[in-house]
Amino acid sequence: MKMLLCGLAVLLVASAASALAPGDDPPAIDMPDQAGKKVDLNELKGKVVLIDFWASWCGPCKQEMPVLEALHKKYAKEGLVIVGVNIDNNAKKMNNFLRGTPASFRIVHDRKLAVASKYEPETMPSSYFIARDGKIRYVHEGFRKKDAPEIENRIKTLLAETADPK
Repeated sequence: MKMLLCGLAVLLVASAASALAPGDDPPAIDMPDQAGKKVDLNELKGKVVLIDFWASWCGPCKQEMPVLEALHKKYAKEGLVIVGVNIDNNAKKMNNFLRGTPASFRIVHDRKLAVASKYEPETMPSSYFIARDGKIRYVHEGFRKKDAPEIENRIKTLLAETADPK
């Protein structure tokens, strides 16, 4: 665990200048979710995608997860897809967390930080909002309960937009 935390800390500090920003193309995830289905962002174009990096040891993640679950249930039929990317070093920690804080949206276990190293989240949790055109529109770092309305408003804004026909 200490090695993972140290590695993540180095990754986060080293990447501060090169972190993803609005307008950027999101890096591929290309990993299976818990149901065994590969998360392919190309297949999700035309939908609003929220990619959320989280870990079982993260207190704000525990507060955020029920908010994401409620948003998933409320907006999935309108085109919202939430992908939780867990960075725990073993699946048991992730699964124990999810037993206490269930999520019915897609979860990817990024134990080797293959996806996290591409997104370079600066804190846990970090959320990347991808518009229907496939571009990152917003990045939200951290979570406090007062952030929930802002996250929902960003989702509603993106869902109200149409994809660029290019």
